[in-house]
Amino acid sequence: MAFQQRRRRRPAQEAPAQADGPDANPMEVAREIALRRLTLRDHSRQELDEALAAKEVPEDVREALLARFEELGLVNDQNFAEQWTRARRSSRKLSRAAVRRELQAKGIDRDLIDETLEPIDHESEVELATELARKKWRSVHSLPREVAYRRMAGTLARKGYSSSVVTQVLREVVQAEPEEF
Repeated sequence: MAFQQRRRRRPAQEAPAQADGPDANPMEVAREIALRRLTLRDHSRQELDEALAAKEVPEDVREALLARFEELGLVNDQNFAEQWTRARRSSRKLSRAAVRRELQAKGIDRDLIDETLEPIDHESEVELATELARKKWRSVHSLPREVAYRRMAGTLARKGYSSSVVTQVLREVVQAEPEEF
């Protein structure tokens, strides 16, 4: 059997703004880059600005394009923050603190983050963490008590839950399944 070297496919990359030649309209190039990104998922204004800057789009063009996209409703940090929060809490079961960090990294304004996360109270944090702990329990219930507890606590901590929430949730899970735990 002959050894064949496999070639890896390179992912399609966006061309830099100047790659279309000296006659290329920077606004059109920037618009194409931004629209391509927005077809994949919503982005915050800062994310798009950083993507355009990485493609060497001039700052004045970036500002004009992003202002126009905001007018059209294609870029809306409030909608982005609300959708991101819902998605991350439902799919990844992230805590309020973890979602806050992600939104800050995406350039969302602090006041907007506070407004978006306001409906998330302690009870909903505990409820989501309990759901996650019960799911994790299924995979660790056969391990020794200390190991199972440590793994469940680690999972919750990595999702951003505070130590008080972790303790409360694990206590509830242990009491619900005392003979198995």
